[in-house]
Amino acid sequence: MKPFAFVFPGQGAQSVGMLDAWGDHPAVRAVLAEASDALEEDVGRLVREGPAQALELTTNTQPVMLAAGIACYRAWRAEGGPQPAAVAGHSLGEYSALVAADALSLSDALPLVRFRAQAMQQAVPVGAGAMAAIIGLDSQAVVEGCARAAGASGAVVSAANFNDPKQTVISGAKAGVDKACEILKGMGAKRALPLAVSAPFHCALMKPAADALRERLATVTIQPPRVPVVNNIDAASVSDAPAIRDALFRQAFGPVRWVEVVQALRARGLTHVLECGPGKVLTGMVKRIDGEAVSASVFDPASLRDAMSLLA
Repeated sequence: MKPFAFVFPGQGAQSVGMLDAWGDHPAVRAVLAEASDALEEDVGRLVREGPAQALELTTNTQPVMLAAGIACYRAWRAEGGPQPAAVAGHSLGEYSALVAADALSLSDALPLVRFRAQAMQQAVPVGAGAMAAIIGLDSQAVVEGCARAAGASGAVVSAANFNDPKQTVISGAKAGVDKACEILKGMGAKRALPLAVSAPFHCALMKPAADALRERLATVTIQPPRVPVVNNIDAASVSDAPAIRDALFRQAFGPVRWVEVVQALRARGLTHVLECGPGKVLTGMVKRIDGEAVSASVFDPASLRDAMSLLA
């Protein structure tokens, strides 16, 4: 069996019916039932039927994506899939990784991420913040361009997601992001794409949300992970509860260092990095970060069988 990591997607990969291909798989059904109990609503119905507008509300998206990622993971394990040598998650996906590693219980994590989503939504009025994907420019140039834009506009803007060597997402006040897009295109960015988001995630404007999250995290039981969890904010693995809480707190208003996360997984000698959960966004990122890494997705029974064959 080849050494591998599982990585879990965050917000943005959701879609109505995203777990339908599993049919009545017992592991998936059990996760949706546990999620429904924890959130006191029919999560399975929301996933199956939507509507899309409800699924795309941040306060629904975050717990639903957590549940979907864990449903795929538990189906993998139920079908005889081996435990990964390490796990990680993109932004919100870090919570899925912590649940997969048994550091957080699913029943604790679901209301926690809903609280996180509510705090983030309340931190900045809708329309006051923005995010944009900067494509075709080195990440250090994006960091420098954002600093110039912040100085010129007097508004917050910074790199939020270091997704791959030529794609960095920026976040901040709308005026700051607009100015940064203008400057970065002038610096050679091929595209600066505004993102349809309800809040400017992973920037300094999220600090009030992070402060509220820190208080909530203090009430949640966190166990030492059974497998290493490489976090977003430091691209490092920590095992004691205070350090895990601190990383989750800082992640809320700090950048997702995804390039470094993938590099850290590969540095552990892991030849395969498999995405666990709906979509294939991370699979593409992994390939662009490290062309020698074997990457695939596990999101339905067919892709699960394909991934098992890859590891054999």
